[in-house]
Amino acid sequence: MTQTITHIARLLKWGRVLARHGALRGIENDRNAPAQVKRLMRIARLGTRQPADPDYAGAFQEIGPAAIKLGQALATRPDLVGEGPARNLLTLQDSLPPVPFEQICKVIEDSFGRPVSALFASIDPDPIGAASIAQVHRAVTADGRTVAVKVLRPGIREQFARDVETYEWAAAHLEALGGEASRLRPRAVIANLKRWTSREFDLRREAASASELSDVMKGFEGYRIPAIDWDRTTGQVLTVEWIDAIKMSNLAALREAGHDMPALARKLVLTFLTQAISCGFFHADMHQGNLFVEGGGGNTTIVAIDFGIMGRINRQARLWLAEILYGLTTGNYRRVAEIHFEAQYVPSYHTVEEFATALRAVGEPMRGKAVSELSVGQMLDGLFAITRDFDMAVQPHLLLLQKTMVMVEGLATALDPQINMWDVSSPFVKSWIRDELGPEAVIVDRLREDVETLLRLPALVRRIEERFPPKGGAPEQAPLPDIELIWERRRVRKRESKPWGGFALAAILGGGVAWALTYWTILH
Repeated sequence: MTQTITHIARLLKWGRVLARHGALRGIENDRNAPAQVKRLMRIARLGTRQPADPDYAGAFQEIGPAAIKLGQALATRPDLVGEGPARNLLTLQDSLPPVPFEQICKVIEDSFGRPVSALFASIDPDPIGAASIAQVHRAVTADGRTVAVKVLRPGIREQFARDVETYEWAAAHLEALGGEASRLRPRAVIANLKRWTSREFDLRREAASASELSDVMKGFEGYRIPAIDWDRTTGQVLTVEWIDAIKMSNLAALREAGHDMPALARKLVLTFLTQAISCGFFHADMHQGNLFVEGGGGNTTIVAIDFGIMGRINRQARLWLAEILYGLTTGNYRRVAEIHFEAQYVPSYHTVEEFATALRAVGEPMRGKAVSELSVGQMLDGLFAITRDFDMAVQPHLLLLQKTMVMVEGLATALDPQINMWDVSSPFVKSWIRDELGPEAVIVDRLREDVETLLRLPALVRRIEERFPPKGGAPEQAPLPDIELIWERRRVRKRESKPWGGFALAAILGGGVAWALTYWTILH
């Protein structure tokens, strides 16, 4: 286990990097920051020169891979870091200098136990992308297919684990201070960061996520996932179909290809809503570098890549989310407030009426306006601002969703500055709520629950019998008839020549035959 002095040394080292980028000033000036934290900030910045404008993204980029992932998570938490830092962190690019090609080849060969030449006819030594966890190279297989090969950086697991251990230590001590630090649940933030990122270290899971998303989105026209090359995929190497299309960030190329930009923006929003609300399984890293557009004119298809970070929401949470979104778009703040209390997001000692009024103050300025004027991101900022007043604990399972919503909004606005997110979202959400909460859905849910209950009954009975066996064990079997005694009685009755003797013998024989048939049936 890492010693306390090691954690403190790492934190001070990172603190000095933050100080050089002016990223500690905000914490020192925050009236809600604990005094102990402020003292550490002052120690960390001793002897450093702070720029006038803080660069949070640059600081996290310099610290390293784990800090980049942490910065991306904090970008969705204006309640925790403030609105200015959150906006700055949204510019954080997940990129680092590439690893030498010789090291990449060694990872591939160690992973497959074969030389690179046995797997690929050729592979470009210059990466097309180098992120904090892996880098991607273009290659050609022996059968002539062009593919993208994603390879983990050597030693990245160990480096990430080392840094996150210190994050966990710091979060635990911060939460122990109580008050605002406890309400913000920093340990849950780090736990989610650890869980999300650990999945990225097993590229087979990324391949499985891509396959699953492809299955659930089959019914959505105009969206697809690259095919996985399972024969060239391991925990450290992922090989997928090469996508020869226009990056969504290249607006000029999209217009030149004749794409309808407003229609593309709407399709992007509906793609996200379909994944998050209808499927409950969504691509949680939908930045412009991970989305491509192929086709042209009216035949446009969005192609997504990089499925290392995925979000999952259960059905009940999706119902709450859909009702909240629909309530905000229609101005039904009372219902939105009730859902927050039903979901236990707001402690019961507050009132629905007060919370509904606070929601109205956030939602009413947004309604009927284009994203160019007011945004979903601003709405989220407003919602976070009232969480403190109503003692709302952070819901970690919704952080990825919030982060993705902000990304989608930014992309949609770049494609169509006049898009109205509410106008696009409202019909979809309304239709989904009708399908999930309408009379037909209620009947189907009741039937499904009843059938599931009936199917569980046999197993329940068996468990009861195992838990409470019959007293005295199994009943004893009736003794076998004495054949010699039967024949002796027959001889006696025959000598006595009773008129009912024949009937008695028939009854005895008939009983013996019936017993024999029953016994045979049991045995077979």
